[in-house]
Amino acid sequence: MEKFSKLSAIAAPIMRQNIDTDILIRVERLRALPPDKLGLYAFESWRYKPDGSEAPDFVLNRPEAKDARILVAGDNFGCGSSREHAPWALVQFGFRAVVSTSFADIFKQNSLKNGLLPIVVPADVHAKLLGSPGTVVRVDLVYQVITLEYVGIVRFPIDEFSKHCLLEGVDELGYILQQEPAIAAYEAARVGSVNTLG
Repeated sequence: MEKFSKLSAIAAPIMRQNIDTDILIRVERLRALPPDKLGLYAFESWRYKPDGSEAPDFVLNRPEAKDARILVAGDNFGCGSSREHAPWALVQFGFRAVVSTSFADIFKQNSLKNGLLPIVVPADVHAKLLGSPGTVVRVDLVYQVITLEYVGIVRFPIDEFSKHCLLEGVDELGYILQQEPAIAAYEAARVGSVNTLG
């Protein structure tokens, strides 16, 4: 997992609420593709016409969203089926953060475990982002703030463990492996004390 500390990038707004994981990645793609190929099919039913050509009216196909690495979406983002493939698809597409007023709980946890930062902001800040396509947003995970032109600095919440893992670029298993020297020292001391007693 790539480390996340600071990000300054264009934010692409999708003005829809309750975007579910079936929209983020269609279920038939889950069995046939490895995680690093899912980005091609993120938002597939919205990005492409039935003939496979790009839908020109979809925001992520427009020139101003070409370099977007932050997605701004409506309330209750990532609802529906629980699958890690949804954040995998967004990360492989190029997103590192999603800004919304709320996220589905399972999607939020899956995102934090896979290098995608879900950022909850107040409704007024969110409305300004939705109404300003192509806005550059600055994210600082260390201080848990985003900076927006005409708005200023806005704080966002994140639990300390998820924050640590994102800053270090490790998942839960990677975090445990980081503790290996301490675990080995504890086990050596424990075995030594048992031998002494024996």
